[in-house]
Amino acid sequence: MTEPRPPLIACSRMYNLSPRIKGHWDRFFGWLAREAGVALDIIAHAPPAPLSELWERPDLGAAFMCGYPYSMVEPEARPVALAAPVPAAEWANGKPVYASHVIAALGSPLGPNDLPKARWGWTVRDSQSGYNAPRGLLVELGATANPPGAVGPLLNPRGILDAVTSGRVEVGAIDAYAWQLLALHEPEALATVRIVATTPAAPFPLLIAARATAKEAVIALRSALTNAGDGDAGRSVLQPLGLTGFAVPDLAAYDTLPDRARAADLALGGPW
Repeated sequence: MTEPRPPLIACSRMYNLSPRIKGHWDRFFGWLAREAGVALDIIAHAPPAPLSELWERPDLGAAFMCGYPYSMVEPEARPVALAAPVPAAEWANGKPVYASHVIAALGSPLGPNDLPKARWGWTVRDSQSGYNAPRGLLVELGATANPPGAVGPLLNPRGILDAVTSGRVEVGAIDAYAWQLLALHEPEALATVRIVATTPAAPFPLLIAARATAKEAVIALRSALTNAGDGDAGRSVLQPLGLTGFAVPDLAAYDTLPDRARAADLALGGPW
């Protein structure tokens, strides 16, 4: 008799921005486990536990990984890319992409042209949304040097929001999908800030599984994800998450991210 496989783990760490939002992710992962027929043990992996430890777990069944650190792993060592979410927001245009909103305090007079001289906050240096994307935007705005006094690491969108609302920094970039989730479920968190600019789109963070995940489990999880928007049950768990579905990711798009980051470093004279 074959021994049952121990459950894989699922984690929404990158996007469980509040207990309420985490509850919607837990419901989604419960649906995914049933639909795929793959046991998933939902864990929090709460801060300050490093995301890198989550991504390296051999029992990882489904968790979000930012596209930039994914692109920095040698192809033969990368985790399995399951699918990429398709946000319902207008800026996604029905594609598995996201962007970053540059935010300032509600009463701040700053506009896009002021950003190269503003006091910035940043999340972590291996973040596309909270570090690389806004630096690329600064280059597009004509900046030839780093803004003065950048503050970081602020770790995540909540850290950026706190720093902006407290006046510790003037501006910072947060994942536009994280903004979307907060607007849906925690609008009070955004009540004292406004969007100054939005960066160009980039490929959405991936749902990944460990390289050691059984092939049949990968196939089942990927099939459930990419068909999630086709039935009432799937749509009912996607709608509170602001998603229309999941798509097969274009992995070549992620491989452009390191070049974009290096170009920003070169134009701005180095990292923040």
